[in-house]
Amino acid sequence: MITKWKKQAMDDMADTFAKGGRSPRQDDQEARIKELHAKIGELIVERDFLAKVFGR
Repeated sequence: MITKWKKQAMDDMADTFAKGGRSPRQDDQEARIKELHAKIGELIVERDFLAKVFGR
């Protein structure tokens, strides 16, 4: 188990230093968060529109 952790740490260190401290997973997570925030905005606009239409 320790060998597995060490290998994973060594692999991740290369990515960390290669991209100035940012791993590809962080970039993917931030892109996903932006996508989800955009979707939340769309749903809020839709909810407000439907609330006006149905008089709530």
